[in-house]
Amino acid sequence: MDISNSELLVLQQLWQSAPQTSGELANTLEAQHQMHEKTVKTLLNRLVKKQAISFDKQGRTYLYSPLLVEQDYTANASKSFVERMFSGKLSPLVAGFAKRNELSAEDVTELQALIDDWHKEQKS
Repeated sequence: MDISNSELLVLQQLWQSAPQTSGELANTLEAQHQMHEKTVKTLLNRLVKKQAISFDKQGRTYLYSPLLVEQDYTANASKSFVERMFSGKLSPLVAGFAKRNELSAEDVTELQALIDDWHKEQKS
């Protein structure tokens, strides 16, 4: 599913707290990203059409909720990015960060733990 950066901002707000009205979303997104209410409503309509979110009409109010699970979307988007940019190989991405000294000690520790876990699973 192709989600634009602006649509992703709306989804991220819904992943944090759902359901929300368009007004609640507009207030948050205006404060954080200078996004106008009309823009938020347009993005909500697009996300509904893409079946990324749903709504429940209660009187004159629409309550929006995500249909996409954040972890699933992130995993698919990450995989797609690595495939497009690095021919499906993760090491050039990490190497690029390492060469520019953009990996913190915490990043390295977390990566090492992931690699160690992967090795343990492969031996099982």
